[in-house]
Amino acid sequence: MATTAQPSPASAPAHEGETRRDFIQIAATALVGVGATIAAWPFIDSMNPARDTLAAGAPVDIDVSKIQPGQQIVVLWRSRPIFIMNRTPDELKRLQEAQDTSLLSDPDSKALQQPEYAKNWHRSIKPEYLVLVGICTHLGCIPIAKPDPGSVEPNWPGGYFCPCHGSKYDLAGRVFAGVPAPLNLPVPPHNFVSDKVIRVGENPPGSTFDLASVEQL
Repeated sequence: MATTAQPSPASAPAHEGETRRDFIQIAATALVGVGATIAAWPFIDSMNPARDTLAAGAPVDIDVSKIQPGQQIVVLWRSRPIFIMNRTPDELKRLQEAQDTSLLSDPDSKALQQPEYAKNWHRSIKPEYLVLVGICTHLGCIPIAKPDPGSVEPNWPGGYFCPCHGSKYDLAGRVFAGVPAPLNLPVPPHNFVSDKVIRVGENPPGSTFDLASVEQL
């Protein structure tokens, strides 16, 4: 039986998976958007902050040094699931190819769904590290990471699939055209406080981005 992990506020070291796609599952309950959903989220280690830290909405530090290329963890910030993925060079290359961009509704991230420092083709500060709010912009379900090309449909470039109503996003959280979700997945405020530690909930110096300013969570 799966259980919900309760780690300390400080970053905890992650355990290496046996394979590149070795996603371990935890069960977590999220009340988001229109309805409540109980979902199993992939993670490497229990790196969620303590309940009092979450309640305060304080920034949380995540040690990403043990996230292997191609792996993702899920942490909680302000009771929202935050996806953090270490994308491989091949995955980053595909984000710039027509096989991916031709499928997208907003490939240039023109809609305000991210801070200015993440308004680029990889929608992140460091290209390899993706940080997203893992809530579908349709009805608030939790998309599933499907990073392998062809794992959802023949022309699938790798990305996120929402099982509720079939919305699709690429590995930068950019929404496909012709799906129920209208907007890209939001990018939360975040910055690197060291080479391998991401602080979720705090912008880099000089930015005043607030997650409340996005068009849709």
